[in-house]
Amino acid sequence: MDSDFDGDTLHEECGVFGIYGHPDAAAITALGLHALQHRGQEAVGIVSYDGTKFHAEKGLGLVGDNFSDAAVIARLPGAAAIGHVRYATTGETALRNVQPLFAELHGGGFAVAHNGNLTNALTLRRQLVQDGAICQSTSDTEVILHLVARSRRGRFMDRFIDALQRLEGAYSFVGLTNKKLIGARDPLGIRPLVLGQLDGRYILASETCALDIIGAKFVRDIENGEVVVISEEGIESIKPFPDQPMRPCIFEYIYFARPDSMVHGRNVYEVRKRMGEQLAREAPASADVVVPVPDSGVPAAIGYAQACNIPYELGIIRNHYVGRTFIQPTQSVREIGVRMKHSANRGVVAGRRIVLVDDSIVRGTTSVKIVQMMRDAGATEVHFRIASPPIAHPDYYGIDTPERDKLLAATHSLEEMRAYIGADSLAFLSVDGIYRAVGYEGRDPARPQFTDHCFTGDYPTPLTDISGEAPRQLSMLAEAG
Repeated sequence: MDSDFDGDTLHEECGVFGIYGHPDAAAITALGLHALQHRGQEAVGIVSYDGTKFHAEKGLGLVGDNFSDAAVIARLPGAAAIGHVRYATTGETALRNVQPLFAELHGGGFAVAHNGNLTNALTLRRQLVQDGAICQSTSDTEVILHLVARSRRGRFMDRFIDALQRLEGAYSFVGLTNKKLIGARDPLGIRPLVLGQLDGRYILASETCALDIIGAKFVRDIENGEVVVISEEGIESIKPFPDQPMRPCIFEYIYFARPDSMVHGRNVYEVRKRMGEQLAREAPASADVVVPVPDSGVPAAIGYAQACNIPYELGIIRNHYVGRTFIQPTQSVREIGVRMKHSANRGVVAGRRIVLVDDSIVRGTTSVKIVQMMRDAGATEVHFRIASPPIAHPDYYGIDTPERDKLLAATHSLEEMRAYIGADSLAFLSVDGIYRAVGYEGRDPARPQFTDHCFTGDYPTPLTDISGEAPRQLSMLAEAG
C-alpha cells in the first residue's frame, strides 16, 4: 500500500441515504448514493419496503457497478428505502458486513445503516455474546440491532432510543421499519446528517450533494443528539439526550465532504479556499507557481495562489481512469503504477520554484513521491504547504487513520518531516487558522467548536474499547473468535 497513492490518504467514512413515501424510492436512493460515492467505494447496499415485505440488494464495489441495471432496481419495490456506501473502518470487506443490516425483531423488520464508529462497540458486543447473542457480521453496526432487540421497553421508538443511550462514539443512523424512516445523530453531532424534501416526501442523507443530484430541497441539518421519525403522519423530532454544544468533525470541511456540499450552512469549497488563503498568510513562500496535489488540494491551492498573487497551475495531472485494484507484482511495475495515477506536467514545473498545496499528510509516503516527481520534472525548488494542522493522533470515529506510530507528525519534528519528504520548506496551517477559515476567531480551548482530536488529542467522547500506548483502529475481527 505504501507504494501506491491510496496507501497514504485519509480514507472516506461511509454515506447514508433514506427516503419515505415516494414511488421511486429505490431508484432515488441509488442516485443519492451515487452523489455520496466519495464517502465509500468498497461496498453498497439498498433495502426497500413495499408495504408487505423488505427487499435487499447488496454488492462489493461502486454504486454504478451494482445498481445501474434497471432489473436490480425492479427487485427493490416499495415507497420507502435506505442505502449505504461503505468504506470499512471496522470489520472486514465482505458481503456479510455490507449495509444496510436487517433483522426480524419483535414487532417487525428493522433495517439500519450507519456512518461513524462506536467506541464501545467491542465492549457491548462482548457482553451481548456472553448473554447468548449470535452475531452475523463483524461490523459495529450490528450492535444496534441487538440492543434494540433486547431492550425491555414497549414501543419500538422507545427501544431504539434505549439502544442509542448505550452507545459511545460517533454515529449517524438511518433506519427503516414497516411504518417509519428514522434518522439519528450522535449527541455531539460528530457525523453529519441532513434532512431534505422531494415532491413533498422527506429524505435523510449524509450530505446536501445527495439532495442536489435528485433535485430535492434542503430543509435543515439534523441536530446533534436528535432523532427524527418520518411516517405517513409527517415528521417528529425527539431529543433524548441532554443539551450540549455541537462538535462536528472538522475533517468534513478539510477532506470528506464533496466540495459542492453545504455543511452547517457553509459551502465546503469556499471553506477550503479560505483554508488556503489563511495558509498563505501564515506561511508564504517565494515561488513562481502554486500547484495543487489533486484532487483534494485544489480549492486550498486556489485560495493560496490568490492570497499570494502567485499563478495557479495544474502541475500534476491525475488519471481518473486508473482503478484501485491495479496489480503491482514487482517494484518496477509498482513505480509505473504510481505514475499511471499521477504524472507531472513538465511544461508547468520545469525551471520553476513551486509551492505544492495538499489537504493533509498522514504517513508521508505520498508526499515523498510527489516531491521527487516535481524534482524529476525540473522544479528548481519545491515548497510544501498543508492546508490543515499536523495529524498527530489517530481517529476512532469513522476515519481510517493508522496507529499513532505510523503518523509522520506523531514521530517527527517539523524539520524532520521536511527532510523526510525532501522539500525545500514545509509548513502546516495552524489549529487556530483552520478555525478562522471556518468562520471563528480561533479555537476556544475551554469549549472547542469542532471535533479536532487528530490535531489536538482532545477526544470528545469516552474511548472504552481503547487501551495501550498505541491503540489500534477499532476492529471487530479480533472479537470474532
